[in-house]
Amino acid sequence: MLSPQHFRIAFVTTILGLLPLAVHAQGSAADYERAMSLFTRTRGKVFKDRVQPHWIDQGSRFWYRNDLADGKREFVLVNAEKGERMAAFDHARLAEVLSKSLDKPVAADRLPLEKLSFSDDAEEAWFEAGGKTWRYERKTHALVPDALPKGTDVPDRPAGPRRFGRGGVQPRPEPLRASDRSPDKKWEAFVKDSNVFLRKLETKEEFPLTKDGAAEHFYAGPFFWSPDSLRLVAQRTRKGEEHKVTLIESSPSDQVQPKLHTLNYYKPGDRMPVTKPCLFDVADRKPIAIKDDLFPNPWNIRDIRWDKDSSRFTFLYNQRGHQVMRIVAVGRDGATQPIINEECKTFFDYAHKLHYQYLEETNEIIWMSERDGWNHLYLIDAKTGSVKNPITNGPWVVRGVDRVDTQKRKLWFRAGGIHPSQDPYYIHVARVKLDGSGLTLLTEGDGTHQAEFSPDRRYLIDTYSRVDAPPVIELRRTADGKKLCTLETADASALAATGRKMPERFMAKGRDGATDIYGVTFRPSNFDPKKKYPVVEQIYAGPHGAHVPKDFRSSYGRSEQIAELGFIVVQIDGMGTSWRSKAFHDVCWKNLGDAGFPDRIAWMKTAAQKYPQMDLTRVGIFGGSAGGQNALGALERHPDFYKVAVADCGCHDNRMDKVWWNELWMGYPVGPHYAEASNVTYAKNIQGKLLLIVGELDRNVDPASTMQVVNALIKANKDFDLLIIPGAGHGAAETPYGSRRRMDFLVRHLHGVEPRHP
Repeated sequence: MLSPQHFRIAFVTTILGLLPLAVHAQGSAADYERAMSLFTRTRGKVFKDRVQPHWIDQGSRFWYRNDLADGKREFVLVNAEKGERMAAFDHARLAEVLSKSLDKPVAADRLPLEKLSFSDDAEEAWFEAGGKTWRYERKTHALVPDALPKGTDVPDRPAGPRRFGRGGVQPRPEPLRASDRSPDKKWEAFVKDSNVFLRKLETKEEFPLTKDGAAEHFYAGPFFWSPDSLRLVAQRTRKGEEHKVTLIESSPSDQVQPKLHTLNYYKPGDRMPVTKPCLFDVADRKPIAIKDDLFPNPWNIRDIRWDKDSSRFTFLYNQRGHQVMRIVAVGRDGATQPIINEECKTFFDYAHKLHYQYLEETNEIIWMSERDGWNHLYLIDAKTGSVKNPITNGPWVVRGVDRVDTQKRKLWFRAGGIHPSQDPYYIHVARVKLDGSGLTLLTEGDGTHQAEFSPDRRYLIDTYSRVDAPPVIELRRTADGKKLCTLETADASALAATGRKMPERFMAKGRDGATDIYGVTFRPSNFDPKKKYPVVEQIYAGPHGAHVPKDFRSSYGRSEQIAELGFIVVQIDGMGTSWRSKAFHDVCWKNLGDAGFPDRIAWMKTAAQKYPQMDLTRVGIFGGSAGGQNALGALERHPDFYKVAVADCGCHDNRMDKVWWNELWMGYPVGPHYAEASNVTYAKNIQGKLLLIVGELDRNVDPASTMQVVNALIKANKDFDLLIIPGAGHGAAETPYGSRRRMDFLVRHLHGVEPRHP
């Protein structure tokens, strides 16, 4: 029988022996195995999620192929006019006749057809199979050797519909009329010794138009001739200062000694090159003075163009600091006039919300602006600059312009928030007349939409999905947006069979108690609703976009991978990000340190009321680039909420990062607000566990930005971890080693265990 003392020893020993089993319930080898195999487990598990149409019969019909599980396939024919979807042919009968012709078995669900095409009436098909070409008659099932129709070249694997990038494709207003030679073919302009010269093409005589050009302040092309050949526009540039960033490659593969790399890299506040237009009288061979009070300090001047009657030229002026955007007109005598004048209290988002298009025949301009608090389109009189009418309006935003039909005076565009009952970030496709009437929504389903039109734009193939709903693909009529038929509903059953948990959407009020904030949550595939889980936020608060995923994917990358380690991972778009109202976006102005944290924290607190599995006493955060700046900022500014952070390649001080991105949101000139947003300034306030990761050859964000944070942390006597990856560039945490270290750090400090790798 054990003595009381021996009993106590045995009891404690037994408990200590059991602890690892309880502790390592998270961060285990099995968790890591699931995390590391996520991408291979989920890849290729969704079917019928895209349609690549091959149009025939002048756009009245099309066919497409579905690639299914286990190498199976089916071919579909659609009569767009009737809204009928059918099998492209009797797969079983075709397999039967093809088996006989090839003298080998052919399965009906694995028809080996390549380079398929149809006649306009779809009664005959041509294809390659078994190394031969065939013609197949759909009604009689006759299969005869035949040549493929001329020019047939159908890809073996279908690609997805065209996907619209963030901000959309912004068409140029028109091709620039730049040419060295005059329209009348009498003159040629060129630059010699930093000055502008004219050469008479008939005699080869040369005449200087300027004599004050110099290496530091030089004239250059491209040249823009007036249609009557009597005026010429060139450009003159005053050089800026050089700003070099030097990187050390410590471990090059081809030598023992380190290598030095130097690159040009302008930063906020640098003296940039300044280019302005110059006007010349060709007949008198002399400059015509232009007063530059309408374009005193250009970030850039672009899209120089002459009116057809040679009465003036215009250009787009973007002022340094991006608070002034103008279209300026310059007359033949050098007199200037503002045609469109946007003077903003905060910023004009020229990088993502600039669209303008001249309508030559009607002397109009289509102009995108947030002047009424939402991103919309306006029709402007190109002569006077007066607004003829808004083309779009309402508490929603134009996400991009896709096409303008100047003859029918209609415009096709993408919109966000146009369905008030849906997530405002969902993209829908619409059409409107240039006078602002006839707004027609061409998409309807609750999700974010991708669109592909028929060649004649009579029909629209609409693919829409959500993070929690696989794609639905519909055929719709563009005349009125009417749905004609459902083409496909994606099959994600094989994905569900992997055990993958579908992301969940969630909306909560932001810092003001009124504004809707949207986000998603990711859970591990072995999620137990009876347990508590640490919360990890994947953050990217870059004001250039909105970053929470909206469409369906078979996996969502790092968020789902890290969730497999026993976390609930969240992604949230707080105030200061784009594609909501101008007021929502303006929170970032001279204030990147905010990063929407008050909205993010409010969102998580509300979410935890619905999902009690979220343990808000253990909240971590990670991000890269702007997200790296945000992740470190969480521990500096909100250490009462965030306890662990992994910050990769952060632009921790906006004075250290690239000029265009930072001056767009932080303004020009550089003022005290830059220091107020800097992570270096607040390094002394840090609490919690921090891992900084940086690649020594980061050409996107100067790696010295991370090292300046390191210096400040050391001076403040703060503990932290630092991982410098030799040879790595931007996004060093996405390397296999960097990714593993990030996962380990979160496991170690949020689960309180040592990671166990497979």
